[in-house]
Amino acid sequence: MADLPIQMSSGLPSTVLPEPDAAYRHSLTQALQSDDPRSAVADLVAANPRTMEGWAALGALGRDTIERYSAYRVGYHRGLDALRANGWRGSGYVRWAAPGNHGFLRCLLGLAVMADTIGESDEATRCQQFLLQLDPSGVPSDELDPFRRS
Repeated sequence: MADLPIQMSSGLPSTVLPEPDAAYRHSLTQALQSDDPRSAVADLVAANPRTMEGWAALGALGRDTIERYSAYRVGYHRGLDALRANGWRGSGYVRWAAPGNHGFLRCLLGLAVMADTIGESDEATRCQQFLLQLDPSGVPSDELDPFRRS
């Protein structure tokens, strides 16, 4: 028998989503700084519907709670698809420390807050628990700041 190293698991695996490319990040920055950021971000999302950062931005710019809830929910589901495509199998960490994970986690956080806002407390609780399962260190406080001002 050959002397092959044995891979030992050191706990739950972590999944890291790829960061959007520089051109997309530049376009998102431009859209957010435009005279009509909501429309500009909506156009960018329409052209790039698989990029969670856009959905998170659109959720933050929504005209009302239901529009925000809807954008965050779509981004969350697009994020689950992206996680699965990147090896996530329904368990393991998706941490805030990885910049590529921010769009998905922001959508999940936004969905939790908007669900709570509309009285969908069971959904809000599930989302909050999922956030802690994905990153037990918790949501960074600067990620909560936009929701404190809403």
